[in-house]
Amino acid sequence: METKNIKDAGSRQVAEGLLSIGAVFLRPDEPFTWASGIKSPIYCDNRLTLTSPEVRTLIEESLKETIEKSFPDCQVVMGTSTAGIAHAAIVGHLMNLPMGYVRGSAKDHGRTNQIEGKLTPGQKVVVIEDLISTAGSSIETVNVLRDFGAEVLGIASIFTYGMAKAKARLEESNTTNESLCNLDVLLEVAVEKEYITPAQKEKIIAFRNNPQDEGWMKGRK
Repeated sequence: METKNIKDAGSRQVAEGLLSIGAVFLRPDEPFTWASGIKSPIYCDNRLTLTSPEVRTLIEESLKETIEKSFPDCQVVMGTSTAGIAHAAIVGHLMNLPMGYVRGSAKDHGRTNQIEGKLTPGQKVVVIEDLISTAGSSIETVNVLRDFGAEVLGIASIFTYGMAKAKARLEESNTTNESLCNLDVLLEVAVEKEYITPAQKEKIIAFRNNPQDEGWMKGRK
């Protein structure tokens, strides 16, 4: 299934919040280097939302509303490790639901758990994710839960780049993602608030549409 986004005033409000606290850095003229080696004009650090009470409240209440609207049968929320854990804990508290998280790999000691927290096969789960880029780690989390026997209703995430690879992976795994905000909305707000120029916006969009092509750094679209 394709990634869905909440394209309304709420999405713009989230974008404004992320930009105001520097959780999303836009630097098309001085690109970041991702762990993969890809040069990127954008870097997202949603962990910063946890240190801003106002933005944190907006994010967690918006995730709660998203789950209630899009995944009303949710019985358990499960965070991705590690960035989704705190958000899942807060949302679970707000919704009065059980919460746990999925490790990147099983522990090599103790009970060798990969899923932390009580979960029963057949329970309906929503995965809480902070960021969707290529969706690789998100799908891995979904697969761990499905292999355990949980029914994964979908993913609720804070932000998505809207990359083609992510859309393809979500479609292939038959997983719905509901993001509070996406890159297109965020860039509209960033231009309006003069964080970036319209020309810089086009560079970032060119990057998103083809991350492997560094032509965007020369202004080529």
